[in-house]
Amino acid sequence: MSAAGKKPRLTLFDLDHTLLTADSDVLWCEFLMAHGVLERESFAARNADMEARYKAGTVGVAEFAGFYVSTLAGRSPAQWQPLREQFLHEVIVPCVAPRAPALVREHLDAGDLVVLTTATNRFITELTAQHFGIEHLLATECEVVDGVFTGRTEGVHNMREGKVTRLQAWLAGRGFSLPDLHSTAYSDSINDLALLSAADVAVAVDPEPRLKAAAQERGWRVVTLR
Repeated sequence: MSAAGKKPRLTLFDLDHTLLTADSDVLWCEFLMAHGVLERESFAARNADMEARYKAGTVGVAEFAGFYVSTLAGRSPAQWQPLREQFLHEVIVPCVAPRAPALVREHLDAGDLVVLTTATNRFITELTAQHFGIEHLLATECEVVDGVFTGRTEGVHNMREGKVTRLQAWLAGRGFSLPDLHSTAYSDSINDLALLSAADVAVAVDPEPRLKAAAQERGWRVVTLR
């Protein structure tokens, strides 16, 4: 048996444009605009700009995370819950990549430690993780004070190198370090280059052009879930 075969297996899934065909943050904002929670005239252009700069890899981590978490400000999790559930069923589920559920189930059935790791905040994505049957979620955390979202983030943002930092801290809390596990990471984005590079096996999923080029250069597998 190979050394990799003797190690417990860790599987890491990015969410947006990987297991989903779209971006949760962008969809959330569109959903809120459609329901009159956000004013389209003032917010739509900002949302589009943030999405474009994320794809280009030019937006700052704190700016990106803070922009989307700010949409939650002023309400409690309980007050948001009905809209969050509606968002999952009406918007997220139709955007699940056709081959994604079977791939996730394959890793779960194999006994892998499966983690959904996303730059999108926990409140928006935890129902999505549950929909996929993924117990473990690493996401950007939202600050709550006196039971109400402040619109600010807290802790290390789960984005770019922060995904590796958060993963290492989470594994340490479970008594592991990354080298203890045979790890596989799936992502579509150059923003996840650090995470993919840290894994034993990197898989580019429907990759955007820069990640596709990096995958070809490094000999990483390229797959489609669409």
